[in-house]
Amino acid sequence: MHTPTHSLPSLFKQLGLEHDPESIDQFIASHSPLRPKMHLANAFFWSKSQAQFLRDGILEDADWAEVVDQLDVMLRKGRGRPV
Repeated sequence: MHTPTHSLPSLFKQLGLEHDPESIDQFIASHSPLRPKMHLANAFFWSKSQAQFLRDGILEDADWAEVVDQLDVMLRKGRGRPV
């Protein structure tokens, strides 16, 4: 069975955000760094539905979990996409 893998652009698209590389970089730069103890889904900049999607992705260990974790790390480091 093939488990789908998702990319950072596909996560941004799923969240209803601009998903081109420049927009992702800009989002990361303008919303980071997150406080160390703050859960990603609790950040002020998500809508209720976005926060729920992120929360469910982690809690249910969904196929989105890996890329949600990637976004979490990026927002904590305060940098855009890895080169």
